[in-house]
Amino acid sequence: MLNALTDDHWAELQNLLPSDRFKPADARYLEEPRGRYHLPSGLVAQPRNTNEVSALVAFCNAQKIGIVPYGGGTGLVGGQVMVNGPVPLILSLEKMNAVRAVYAEENVLIAEAGVILADVQAAAQDVNRLFPLSLAAEGTARIGGNLATNAGGTGVLRYGNIRDLCLGVEAVLPNGEILNGLSRLRKNNTGYDLRHLLIGSEGTLGIITAAALKLSPRPARTGTAMLVVDNPKAALSLLALARDQIGESVSAFELIHKQGIDFLEETLPDVRRPFTVAPQWSVLIEVGLPKAMSPANALETLFETALERGLVSDGIIAQSQAQSDAFWSVREHIPEANRRIGSVSSHDISVPLGALAEFIDTAGHRIDKIGEFRINCFGHVGDGNLHYNVFPLPGGNRADHMNERDEIKRVVHDLVHELGGSVSAEHGVGRLKVDDLERYGDPAKLAAMRAIKTAIDPFGIMNPGAVLRT
Repeated sequence: MLNALTDDHWAELQNLLPSDRFKPADARYLEEPRGRYHLPSGLVAQPRNTNEVSALVAFCNAQKIGIVPYGGGTGLVGGQVMVNGPVPLILSLEKMNAVRAVYAEENVLIAEAGVILADVQAAAQDVNRLFPLSLAAEGTARIGGNLATNAGGTGVLRYGNIRDLCLGVEAVLPNGEILNGLSRLRKNNTGYDLRHLLIGSEGTLGIITAAALKLSPRPARTGTAMLVVDNPKAALSLLALARDQIGESVSAFELIHKQGIDFLEETLPDVRRPFTVAPQWSVLIEVGLPKAMSPANALETLFETALERGLVSDGIIAQSQAQSDAFWSVREHIPEANRRIGSVSSHDISVPLGALAEFIDTAGHRIDKIGEFRINCFGHVGDGNLHYNVFPLPGGNRADHMNERDEIKRVVHDLVHELGGSVSAEHGVGRLKVDDLERYGDPAKLAAMRAIKTAIDPFGIMNPGAVLRT
């Protein structure tokens, strides 16, 4: 049983660390971007180094006070806001924002958990290297939160999730002990790899304070194209063709539906759209090649072959960086347009590539049986991750469909499960999907997860209620 954080605890904490490490929580710490979770009040601790994190965690462990780790606050599943149970300590890593070291020749960068993702990218660029994790919130999201949720983004097809971009972590365990795991090694088989246990654990097993991140050579030349396809099946065939012709140099392959373009026109008309008439389906493809190879030639050859095979009907190859940026602006603004329209039910799912077209077709038919809705289906189709969002008809309001939200979610998630997919592709479980994890998760896996949680965090102080039910 956890205890609530009290004024007496606050006084003790201020004796433990300098008083400027603490402040009352303002609104951004008490709610998440979608407005589904709210904490009435709280105390925020902002340690400056790992030893201070250790002292805070050890104190909370001794007093049995819950801790909610806080990074950039951009998570979409409620992992950063605890609403049930005794008042917790909100532990923010924002002040731990140093890039500790860069080893350019090793392709390694050491960053503290509070470093903003865009700043990690910039630090890599300063030494002519690439940190390839890229996502819409990269100007706000912090690397510790990215690791805690195993963030994906647009580059997973070529570079993998952040799990694949991390060589080692420094972390504070629930008893306050510091795990000194900032290894720069590619090969290290000395026992259990606790790095992978902590990555994706959403702060329920410890607090990541720093990480050794894997860098890559920067592609000497990049190319971008928007290609029109008839349907998702054709898009997958186009992806296979692109990888046959261009190999692992395909950096991104994003599927875009006409509904997303229509939402942009409705809510963000200043975003330049590549086609005068929005196609029903299109893909945004990016390639990164060595200096000796021409991205424009590679994309032209791909388009010509795909046209001959009936996989594409139209396309535009970016002729400048500005045009490439305009293509990406379309993709990156779709989530904001969705937010402005207001979804009835949103889903971050993945299915095997071979089942993706079947999912899109079948899900639409099943939702039609519930009622009339608009569906915006888009995402990182190269790795099977779709953002499948359901909206009211024009003139409607999502509040009018709240009684249908659970049924829609169940229909979508049941189908994902039938097809061997995941109901949480890249956003994590948080508190939003605890029920889903229990419904669809493998019983043996869930039992092992609970055993690990109990062994490492016996008092249950680490992000209570996230991932596993308390």
